[in-house]
Amino acid sequence: MAFPFLQLNQLTVQLNGRKIIDHVDLTIQNNEQWAITGPSGSGKTILAHTLAGRHYYSGSIIFNGQTARRPYIAVVEQQHRFKNLSGTSDFYYQQRYNASDAENTITVAEKLDIGNRPHATLTSGIALADLPSLVHIEHILQEPLIQLSNGENKRLQIAMAILSEPQLLILDNPFVGLDTEGRSMLNGVINTLNNAGIKIILITSATEIPDSITHIAIIENGKLVASLPKKDFSTGKHMYPAGFRIDQTILQTLHQPLENNFEYAVKMVNVNVQYGNRSILRNISWEVKKGEHWSVSGPNGAGKSTLLSLITGDNTKAYANEIYLFDRRRGSGESIWDIKRKIGYVSPEMHLYFDYTATCFEAVASGLFDSIGLFRTLTAAQHSQVNRWIALFHLKAVENKLLSLLSAGEQRLVLLARALVKNPPLLILDEPCQGLDQEHIQQFRGIIDDICRMFDTTLLYVSHYKEEIPDCITRFMQIDEGKASFVDV
Repeated sequence: MAFPFLQLNQLTVQLNGRKIIDHVDLTIQNNEQWAITGPSGSGKTILAHTLAGRHYYSGSIIFNGQTARRPYIAVVEQQHRFKNLSGTSDFYYQQRYNASDAENTITVAEKLDIGNRPHATLTSGIALADLPSLVHIEHILQEPLIQLSNGENKRLQIAMAILSEPQLLILDNPFVGLDTEGRSMLNGVINTLNNAGIKIILITSATEIPDSITHIAIIENGKLVASLPKKDFSTGKHMYPAGFRIDQTILQTLHQPLENNFEYAVKMVNVNVQYGNRSILRNISWEVKKGEHWSVSGPNGAGKSTLLSLITGDNTKAYANEIYLFDRRRGSGESIWDIKRKIGYVSPEMHLYFDYTATCFEAVASGLFDSIGLFRTLTAAQHSQVNRWIALFHLKAVENKLLSLLSAGEQRLVLLARALVKNPPLLILDEPCQGLDQEHIQQFRGIIDDICRMFDTTLLYVSHYKEEIPDCITRFMQIDEGKASFVDV
């Protein structure tokens, strides 16, 4: 008798008194590959971690007809910290731009550790020597882990998961952070693993379903609301409930940006950045006038985040270049806090290294002081300001919860509110919609469009997805291999 690969019977998970997974029944046959989709915060990641044995639950999880034996399961997380040579993960988010710190970080090749097994083959049939090219990381094998871009880090995670030879591979939003080429690569990897007989459960957006997926489960508020063959699934028919709506009355109460009396938010003249023998930025000359709205795009590892770090004050290479921020040259006596006071910023690195012991309210409020955590007492006016942004992003229900207890999508909403809380004259949003469902993305785009229209806010926006770019964007910079090209619309 052939048993299903996986059966969930009335699976229920409670964390900190909150029911996250609510009586889920699901059967996955051996010839099926499943994707799990649903809105942000619906419980998808908790479900994946429960299957991997990380949470207590009630009900039953049955693999191949057995409750006592669990197959080896590898989970590729949305976010991941590699360890340094000291065996710790105590990196800080600016560390990627400090070349001296790279000496305490192993390289990609050292992490993979396949050099001593050049002719070995995994049980999946994948030759170890072919693994770097399979996930398109052969060009970064000698790079320190700390200097990888968000998308490069994701590719390495996938390679490490393949190396572990799992019987079940759970990919939690693996397309997040990947450029167009990377998403195409991942589709090919998933198809290769499927052909090799590795069972895959993919947690993903409804718009990112690989060809090899046969069935789709939809989770909403911890409940399984639909499970069906992929051929019967359409994003329009199975749209999620509406996310937050933009409250125009709250937007009208926001204050004008302070210190908005400048001509150029950013001016760069022949900027070059190099780490060792690797050239990251090459002769970048760029002018961003007050009130302009820019898209900054390019493939993984092209230099986008390094470029932005020169503006946010997180990269000391700025002092070796001719860079002007808010009409003042870097290195002319200004402090890093003088710069950050005028900038609202969010990035994948900030999300990864933020203080997860902070509450939602504390995290949002920290944006008033440009700190990673709240270390000051708020005035009554500041308290009211934070409350308005929490209300605008519909975070009132979780304002006293720790970030560590929120879903990745909820965490990202908190950090977006943090970037906006002081209504700065310059917004730098580096892949801001990672972890958000389609409904929340559209609502956030609307907020950004309204803020830029109402306050003449200058905007620098990075995304690999054209559909995420706000309508207000009229100017475009493309970075490729450290060089810039420009397009106006």
